[in-house]
Amino acid sequence: MRVDLLTREYPPHVYGGAGVHVTELARVLRTHADVRVRCFEGPREGAEEGVTGYADPVGLSEANAALRTLGVDLEMAADVAGADVLHSHTWYANMAGHLGGLLNDVPHIVSAHSLEPLRPWKAEQLGGGYAISSWAEKTAYEGAARVIAVSAGMREDILRSYPSLDPDDVVVVHNGIDLNGWKRPGEEVVEQVAQQFGLDRSRPTVIFVGRITRQKGLPYLLRAVQQLPPDVQLVMCAGAPDTPEIATEVSTAFLGLREQRTGVIWIEEMLPREQLTALLAASTAFVCPSVYEPLGIVNLEAMAVGLPVVASATGGIPEVVDDGVTGTLVPIEQASDGTGTPVHPDTYVADLAAALVDMVSDPERAARMGEAGRRRAAEHFSWESIAERTLEVYRGVLA
Repeated sequence: MRVDLLTREYPPHVYGGAGVHVTELARVLRTHADVRVRCFEGPREGAEEGVTGYADPVGLSEANAALRTLGVDLEMAADVAGADVLHSHTWYANMAGHLGGLLNDVPHIVSAHSLEPLRPWKAEQLGGGYAISSWAEKTAYEGAARVIAVSAGMREDILRSYPSLDPDDVVVVHNGIDLNGWKRPGEEVVEQVAQQFGLDRSRPTVIFVGRITRQKGLPYLLRAVQQLPPDVQLVMCAGAPDTPEIATEVSTAFLGLREQRTGVIWIEEMLPREQLTALLAASTAFVCPSVYEPLGIVNLEAMAVGLPVVASATGGIPEVVDDGVTGTLVPIEQASDGTGTPVHPDTYVADLAAALVDMVSDPERAARMGEAGRRRAAEHFSWESIAERTLEVYRGVLA
């Protein structure tokens, strides 16, 4: 069986959960099938065999980002002849799969990592391109042989957003975690990295990892940290802002927070995994204040390192975080307009702060939850099981 995986992100250009998913899925699938990866951001020097990277078409270099995306999709679609299955990830590559499937009469499978109707703030980023990305996603989903949701919560969102889909064609295959790649490094490394970034290990620490985007809820976290005891530190590994507006909002809130308390650390560059796992290991708890999160690979990564997770009870997060066992789920009542905005933001911020205080105030309990989290990640989210479930989807559409 030849499978062509179509994606925007692939190493070394990975900056979100979808990129992690494709990277790990491809690694395991290669032991079962002929896998070709087609990705954005130009050729990959020294990449493994079967990886093709595409640059933006020269003639569209000044065009809206959505049009440049469709230009790359057309080049991908022209190259997939010979594949038995096309499997696209995110709207960026969905049209490559849709058109390639039509062109070659092969099934196209979509993995849903997020949904354009539930990210209306992207209009700030893409302008009229948001209407194009929404059209591309809708067209691809409605034409797909199967749609894979990364969580049951995501499946509900898909069927609500695209009611014309046959529910039998929308299946759940969770994201996974590479436990060998995400484990606690040695104490010497942890101490060295903590010192490098100015982390005081005698103080409790809350850590956030994610992009600066509306869905990640950073402004709510920065407000919640104001309510934490003064000895609690915040490490914010956050970069790649979607828009200048959200970048300014987060930066202003962060600078205001730093004027009020010590131990507030912002790391904007994307860290190598060894440094990131060391920072996680040096922390007391991981926080995920997202208002939209189909599953949340970052939570799995933190659990794999052995951290308890304090996270919003939204999207697929409750399928990852076992409330009271591997962490704490913070209730959040959200607007139904697609933005995910908390209906009562002050209440959500207060509840988030209270959950963080409760977690860091009992380090032994936090450590026990972290140990339970690693066990849960190992038992339920290994990439081998996720790859086998994905192969079952392939076999189903081919049959």
